[in-house]
Amino acid sequence: MLSVFSSRGDTAFSTTQTILSFSSYILVSALILFWILKRPGENLLRRAISMVSDYIAVGGIMTFGGAALLPAYAPLLWVTVGYGLRFGSRYLIASTCMALLSILVTAYFNPFWRENPYVTITLILTTVLVPAYAYSLLERVYTAFNAAREANVAKSRFLAQASHDLRQPIHAISLFTACLKDTGLDREQRQMVENVDRSLQSVSRLFRSLLDISTLDSGKVTPFFEPVAVKDLFEDIVRQNSEAAQWAGVDLRAVPTRAYVTIDATLMTTVLQNVISNALKYAPDRPVLIGCRRRNGQLAIEVHDRGNGIAAHHLPKVFDEFYQVRERGDRDVDGVGLGLPIVRRLTRLMGLSAYLRSVPGRGTTVIIEGLQIASQAALAKPKSEGPRPAIEGLRVLLVEDDEDVLLATATLLRKWGCIVDIQLSIPDEVAECDLIVTDFDLGAKATGADCIARVRQVLKRQVPAIVMTGHDENRVRLDLGDPEIAILAKPIRPAELRSMMTAEKLKIDRLAKKAVESSR
Repeated sequence: MLSVFSSRGDTAFSTTQTILSFSSYILVSALILFWILKRPGENLLRRAISMVSDYIAVGGIMTFGGAALLPAYAPLLWVTVGYGLRFGSRYLIASTCMALLSILVTAYFNPFWRENPYVTITLILTTVLVPAYAYSLLERVYTAFNAAREANVAKSRFLAQASHDLRQPIHAISLFTACLKDTGLDREQRQMVENVDRSLQSVSRLFRSLLDISTLDSGKVTPFFEPVAVKDLFEDIVRQNSEAAQWAGVDLRAVPTRAYVTIDATLMTTVLQNVISNALKYAPDRPVLIGCRRRNGQLAIEVHDRGNGIAAHHLPKVFDEFYQVRERGDRDVDGVGLGLPIVRRLTRLMGLSAYLRSVPGRGTTVIIEGLQIASQAALAKPKSEGPRPAIEGLRVLLVEDDEDVLLATATLLRKWGCIVDIQLSIPDEVAECDLIVTDFDLGAKATGADCIARVRQVLKRQVPAIVMTGHDENRVRLDLGDPEIAILAKPIRPAELRSMMTAEKLKIDRLAKKAVESSR
């Protein structure tokens, strides 16, 4: 047996035992690493085994090492504080107790430690005082973290409530302006209404951004992945932004594609909407092109504009909340700097990555990478083909607790030729109707879900429904419990409402046709 003596010359340790302890520790660590790779994620049993093996290994090295391996105490203290910093105060207390136990065992079995009790006392005090100080710092960090989290929750609630409350009058004004356009205005009057409508769209985008960011802060957004035709995404985005593109003098086009991807269509539409909105604001009177290309077995969506571009020193910050690219002499643009932050957070939520390339004077390209190509395109929901039916004569039950919004919506629907039954709350007596259009919040703790259930119960059939809301769509969808019910976010553009009603009318006609065929 090889022996190495300390500087005092009276304490020997076994090199074989030390090597055996260290080798055993390496073996256990390798097994734990394999366990982590095989089954990643939090595992309390695995964590406990790791802690025990760490302290047995370090304690064994100090016990067999004598004075020469006294520096092994440094890793012991490092491991003790490390467990607390990684896993919290409880683990700091547990690891401190295990460290003290290791020191006491070493002091009992190691001759050098027994002969030098002041060393043991010093190490015990250090093992208690350093983690105690770390514990006090952790408590301060937790207190500050909890305060920040509560402030963030309060901010999110305020933004959500403010956004919801302010959406109602904006929604009503938007519908009234749509009605004004059909009242035989002269050219000057029509231009004034167009200007009002354009300003309303800017405010509407602002509130959509505020609601999106507050919803993301709440942590309640869960993606729902399904096969989607990229062509449909592009067509929807171009259609939704056609009026804004016309106002901005932008030639907005999408490159045709047959690709299908597995994605959350709603979240992806929000991502593209924010990107296109930025392109329209910062590249007026220039072309904007949407397209996609395959990269490493995945799909990337790209949005190209021919604007002024972004200087290199701005690029690292463009995805920060409330950051806006401003250069001296730039014209003012609406917005608060939330578009690209929402893009990044939503893409990360879906497991994608978003970045941009820009050359000053030549334009900007926003790239969204990582979209999984759908293996079975047949699973994707096909777009409805054929002529879109008129909604004239459609019997609509309109339920809205805000009188201004109720009047504006009813006026618009009647101009479209609908037969409208208006109600401020869930009706006691339900008349026959083809479609329910209801607000989600109806006062007196009643919701649109209650209204739809009541009407369907009385009429004894699944009446199609559209729900208008200023809340998070996922939350409303959960409360409704019916994926077939259409949801529109306030403030609603008249074109969106008419398009949705037309789609529901198409479903009604299809069901009626099937009923006739089955009765033959």
